[in-house]
Amino acid sequence: MSERPSAFRIVFAPVRALFVSDASAGILLILVAIAAMLAANSPFADEYHHLFHGEMFDASVFKLNTMHLWINDGLMAIFFFVVGLEVKREWIEGQLSTAQQRRMPVLAAAAGMAIPALVYLFFVNAEGAGELTRGWAIPAATDIAFAMGVLGLLGSRVPASLRLFLLTVAIVDDIGAVMVIALFYTAKIKMTWLIGAALVTAAMFAMNKMKVKAYWPFILAAIVLWFLVLNSGVHATIAGVVAALTIPMIGKDDETMVEIMEHNLAPWSAYLIVPVFGFANAGVHLGDLGVAGILAPLPLAIAAGLFLGKQVGIFSAIWVADRLGFAPRPDQASWPEIWGVSILCGIGFTMSLFISGLAFAGNALLVEEAKIGILMGSLISAVVGFTILRMTTDHPDDAKNPYVEE
Repeated sequence: MSERPSAFRIVFAPVRALFVSDASAGILLILVAIAAMLAANSPFADEYHHLFHGEMFDASVFKLNTMHLWINDGLMAIFFFVVGLEVKREWIEGQLSTAQQRRMPVLAAAAGMAIPALVYLFFVNAEGAGELTRGWAIPAATDIAFAMGVLGLLGSRVPASLRLFLLTVAIVDDIGAVMVIALFYTAKIKMTWLIGAALVTAAMFAMNKMKVKAYWPFILAAIVLWFLVLNSGVHATIAGVVAALTIPMIGKDDETMVEIMEHNLAPWSAYLIVPVFGFANAGVHLGDLGVAGILAPLPLAIAAGLFLGKQVGIFSAIWVADRLGFAPRPDQASWPEIWGVSILCGIGFTMSLFISGLAFAGNALLVEEAKIGILMGSLISAVVGFTILRMTTDHPDDAKNPYVEE
């Protein structure tokens, strides 16, 4: 006869999950967002703002003259490098390595980007649009760490197939976000710098073909590539993705170079770079906005795109694909569970904050309003998605975590 779980265990299960599952990175982002909001609305608000936006030196000496620019254009290039490594590994030998495996994640991610963008445009066009249309891609991105962190709080109640599905959709979503940044949020192109970047990229691919197994030539070339792209007009973080795609799969002693680099850099990205980015970008001084600013068309459009657009786009894509036989829904997952995960995809913290800075560069008010919309939409998606999954999942505890390697 099985023993009934105690009330203590039920109440504190999410706390335990924080330390034994993949929830910690997502919880860290939540704490960072709260810390940024507290700092921006505290007596130290001026110091918080000056820390990241105060000029460190003359802009004519170096392109990046504030801490904020170093974080967004420098540190985040490493984040995008890790994303590129993950995409390459999954595409070549992982969960996206065959056409059949790609069908559902690609379809769901595409719908999960298109519908939020349309929902956003519907809301802003109802108010006259104008410059606000530039923010159409803000609600189109899903934050992997945040969404997986919330899912991790549920432990093994959620089927492993749904965890894997959320991860693969978020990876494909990242590919789409990178393409959007490169195509739609690029400043005036400076061809000399861009040609130089293309030559360095070609040299890195040549090293790949020549089976260069040392890490340092690729690292040095990646730094040079970043500097060239930084000055080309294309956003500097794109260099991170491009550099990652040139890394060979096989290294010394038949080790996988891509996997080794990803595993070494991923903790730094998840527990340092992304939290630092979040702290530098999530702080909004609510006194400057007031109730009118918080309920302005831009925040509401972003929140609606994340919460409504994401779940409608992803859930409907899965339902149609399953009904038409194009691609099956995740194994052992009920439709309410799939709906809950679709809502979790509306958590758009990191990528959404990043794109908002590009979309409304030079307009501090719109950037602040966008942050409010991102935080509102992400928080609602996290709470509602978690609640639905907590109420609809009833899977026994599984000692094996599918994301922990043997």
